[in-house]
Amino acid sequence: MSIVPMVKPKELIKVLLKAGFKIIRQTGSHVRLERQFDRSIRVTVPIHNNDLPRRLLMDILKQAGLTVEKLKELL
Repeated sequence: MSIVPMVKPKELIKVLLKAGFKIIRQTGSHVRLERQFDRSIRVTVPIHNNDLPRRLLMDILKQAGLTVEKLKELL
């Protein structure tokens, strides 16, 4: 397993959009995305100014079905 890069929430949203997700709604400081071809896969990304904690980033990637390598490739 490679080292997880520090990523800001807006960068992660851009990566998820490139990976085939679309924004379905934003409530307060949280953005909800779903995969375009498989609506059963949904992720929620908190929008804050700081980098996402590594554990939260790993959980979001796992829910989205992405790997750290794919994240680095799409950044």
